[in-house]
Amino acid sequence: MARRKETMDRSSPEHPPVPEPAQPERTIAPYRRPEEQAIELALRPQRLEEFIGQDRVKENLRILIEAARARGEPLDHLLFYGPPGLGKTTLATVIAAEMGVPIRITSGPAIERAGDLAAILTNLRAGEILFIDEIHRLPRAVEEILYPAMEDFALDIIIGKGPAARSIRLSLPRFTVIGATTRLALLTAPLRARFGAIFRLDFYDLPAMETIVRRAARVLGVEIDEAGVREIARRARGTPRVAIRLLRRVRDYAQVRADGVITGAVAAEALRLMDVDPMGLDELDRRLMRTMAEKFGGGPVGLETLAAALSEEPDTIMDVVEPYLLQLGFLDRTPRGRVLTRRAYEHLGLPYPGEAAQPPLPMEPAGWDG
Repeated sequence: MARRKETMDRSSPEHPPVPEPAQPERTIAPYRRPEEQAIELALRPQRLEEFIGQDRVKENLRILIEAARARGEPLDHLLFYGPPGLGKTTLATVIAAEMGVPIRITSGPAIERAGDLAAILTNLRAGEILFIDEIHRLPRAVEEILYPAMEDFALDIIIGKGPAARSIRLSLPRFTVIGATTRLALLTAPLRARFGAIFRLDFYDLPAMETIVRRAARVLGVEIDEAGVREIARRARGTPRVAIRLLRRVRDYAQVRADGVITGAVAAEALRLMDVDPMGLDELDRRLMRTMAEKFGGGPVGLETLAAALSEEPDTIMDVVEPYLLQLGFLDRTPRGRVLTRRAYEHLGLPYPGEAAQPPLPMEPAGWDG
């Protein structure tokens, strides 16, 4: 099927989902599913003060926005990076609302040819925001068109071929590019250098996740107590998108088995049926750790070798599985490969090399208020 090569205005009634990399259908997968688009739009904050978490990023953005508005200028180009599901697209729409300008949303894979980008750029208005998700997946020819557009607000077009070819430079109105990526290392240095500010979005702490779950439950009309809020929040892997998905699945369970009320016990049982443990890990997470422990002695083991042992794609392991395990301190990346930590052995109830087995311990992610 041909990829969609369209952008969308913030005022359009429907926002088509941005293409995501292939990945397994896991309950706790952080990528957006097509059926979740409408729900995410309904829950999306409209202003910076409504955005929960990422306090350092918000404070820096608040300064940039106020300064740009005071000067009457468009915002500098911005780049957000970090694991999927943390709110990069939401922040872009919030920034557009704060600046009082339209936003056009597209993605790197959707812009296949230089002409596609040229069509988008020539239709931008002064001050408008162009949001490019998965910007690291822009084709090189497209990226080279973007350089002068971002730096000089100009579009270089080649007319003709061979010795008769000539270049025409078209002026563009001043606009803002907001890029988002889960793989900062894959961005070329020239492209990174053209962003005025680069921000990393981190996994959310437990209080922020609880606030997100409460707000989502209120918007969705779900009856839930504080124990239920905490149970869902602590298993959502510090990712708002996952928290909302878990809330909806627990809501379904409560409607069928618990008169529609989500308590701590109801949430725990529903999540157990979904195979999401108290740390937010699912079968793929545990299978990766067990494979490392039982087949490779805890590591070090290379990514390709680990992917072959699990019959999974290396990108799936690196983008979907590893980030949260690294955040928990269950996994380390070393020059020789991946290494399983003592915390991972304790969580699985397996003996740490050279020690007797211990029963699994209830644990909270590092830095969380348990």
